[in-house]
Amino acid sequence: MNALNPEVLQYFLGGIVILLVIFIIIFQILKKLGKDPGNILPANFANRIGVPMLVFLASLLIKIAVLARLFRFEYTYELLGSLSSLGFIFSIAWFCIVALKIAKSRILLNYDVTSKDNLSARKIYTQFMILERIIIFIIVIMALGIALMSFESIRSIGVSVLTSAGIAGIIIGFSAQKAIGTLLAGIQIAITQPIRMDDVVIVEGEWGRIEEINLTYVVVKIWDQRRLIVPSTYFIENTFQNWTRQSADILGTVFIYTDYEISFEALRGELTRLLESSPLWDKKVNVLQVTNATEKAVEIRALMSAKDSGTAWDLRVFIREKLLVFLKENYPESLPKTRISVTNPSEENS
Repeated sequence: MNALNPEVLQYFLGGIVILLVIFIIIFQILKKLGKDPGNILPANFANRIGVPMLVFLASLLIKIAVLARLFRFEYTYELLGSLSSLGFIFSIAWFCIVALKIAKSRILLNYDVTSKDNLSARKIYTQFMILERIIIFIIVIMALGIALMSFESIRSIGVSVLTSAGIAGIIIGFSAQKAIGTLLAGIQIAITQPIRMDDVVIVEGEWGRIEEINLTYVVVKIWDQRRLIVPSTYFIENTFQNWTRQSADILGTVFIYTDYEISFEALRGELTRLLESSPLWDKKVNVLQVTNATEKAVEIRALMSAKDSGTAWDLRVFIREKLLVFLKENYPESLPKTRISVTNPSEENS
């Protein structure tokens, strides 16, 4: 094949300049559009697609050079042709991922997960976060598959391996069964939503909030700032408590043990006074009941309501403390005590 023609080289260098100019123009236009708050594109959109756009344009340039047969050696066409195909595949996959993330961010702007009544917002956040990871996983796998299939040698090797390794495939399938089950559990969580973002749950005896939901695991933020990493399959296969499944409001209970001499009406009145004086109470539930009686003490349950589990915990602590102070100061004889009956032996003999 003839050496590279100077005229062809001139066309090739001119093509590089033209494509760079096109890239700069598109980049500046997108950057300007991103600065407009009324535009649908985010402010950093140009920076986010800058690299994949450059890869796409470079692949386009290489493809044009290959089609024009501007290179001297035959193997160069095969190598550069494959590189340009890979560039097209991965840049388009990159574009799709960026577009997906932008669409998700724009949709989630309409939902405030930090508001008090955030049930619908948490539902949407959970769906989009899990589905985003699933779609990205599918895009990456498809891009890798298409890229490998673009090489004739790898494609033939892959076909021969698949046809001759049936037993190995079965073994690998059984080995990957647990991993596939975990992935399917993540998909099932996104659809059925036994948990959502910011849900209050009891998992393995720990109280916490759902902080992060991934495709294969869930992060629970424990009340003392620890993080509990739980496989996605746990929330499908095991029983757990979800305190905010339908709404954030919750009932709190306080148990008090007293002697039989206690005045229930006085204690009930004090509970009402304490609740009305506290901003933690949502003014919905105020109940005091005798739930058990033993030979030693009476079990009294105070039931109250609050807007969420954190507030309910603080309200329970407040009520428990103040009821004990009330008993100590006003009815000290009603505190739990053990009775002992002493009989005079001389009286028994008379």
